Amino acid sequence: MSETGSISQLREVPLSSLSDIATLPGPKIKTDNDVQAWKKKQSYQDYAIFLRRLNEAVVGKFLPWNSTPSQAILKTLELLDTLDRWIVDIPPQDSPQRFGNLAFRTWGARLEERVDGLLDSLLTAEFSAVKPHVKPLLLTSFGSFTRMDYGTGHETSFGLFMLALTLVRFYQPVEAEECDLVLSVFVRYLQLCWKLQDTYRLEPAGSHGVWGLDDSAFLGYIFGSGQLRESDIPVSAVLQPDLPSTNLYFMQITRIRQVKLGPFHEHSSQLHSIAVGVPNWRKVNSGLFKMYEAEVLGKRVVVQHLPLGGLLEWDNGSLGSDTAMPPPLDVANLHDHATQAPWART
Repeated sequence: MSETGSISQLREVPLSSLSDIATLPGPKIKTDNDVQAWKKKQSYQDYAIFLRRLNEAVVGKFLPWNSTPSQAILKTLELLDTLDRWIVDIPPQDSPQRFGNLAFRTWGARLEERVDGLLDSLLTAEFSAVKPHVKPLLLTSFGSFTRMDYGTGHETSFGLFMLALTLVRFYQPVEAEECDLVLSVFVRYLQLCWKLQDTYRLEPAGSHGVWGLDDSAFLGYIFGSGQLRESDIPVSAVLQPDLPSTNLYFMQITRIRQVKLGPFHEHSSQLHSIAVGVPNWRKVNSGLFKMYEAEVLGKRVVVQHLPLGGLLEWDNGSLGSDTAMPPPLDVANLHDHATQAPWART
């Protein structure tokens, strides 16, 4: 049974209020204390609600996804298609480095030069005041052009980009649009990022190695397990070869097998533990939310480059203890130190 009724509504930020916001997004997290401070900010609560809503929207829905998308969704897909074509225009250089082809910096320089035009094409005139609030988020969504790496912090930046545009109602927080954001926009974003990683040999950012869930991605596992939450497909099905691309979880597992060699249980022990030890997709889904908050949003090295502030409030103080907001993802199960996966705890 769907749990949509228990998910909070996402607040709306009037476009007229953006002119009153003095600060624009930039890196705000410099210490572990800043990470804890962010968890009390409105932007953190907004992101938690947003992810829950996206997750609920895709329960029981599978790929390939056919819908009648809004102009906002179509324009976003066109933007991602444009970025994909740039990879053809900017082939990798002959380089002796194992990771990080220098052509990625050329691709990144083009993005920095043309991002204003991209946003002009994406957003109608009425949303012009939003552009400086989402520009830093878009620029941070595809990897570090300095370090030539990509990881879950960059993926989170794209999640925050979608959140910001939903707060101002460029995207509508209704089930059909939220489903399109996951099964059309986010899927297209993943495909683009995989192509960037493969073409320019990007290094995983902040990899936990064999003990991490995935070197570069996390949200796809959350949304994919959400798709499967009411399915009769056993969790152990991911151990079978040649998984169908019917959901994001299977797509992520297939991706892992394409980029890593050797036995699955050796190079992806966390994912293997889920497959053999978790009884159903509902527990996988809830456990991944807890793990995402602890191991991605709760780690300074992952979130320190996120552009926060502006529309994604940072400077307007913290939520008071009497503020009527739901718990973020699952705060009761968080720890400040490195955590095991929730399903591995006794």
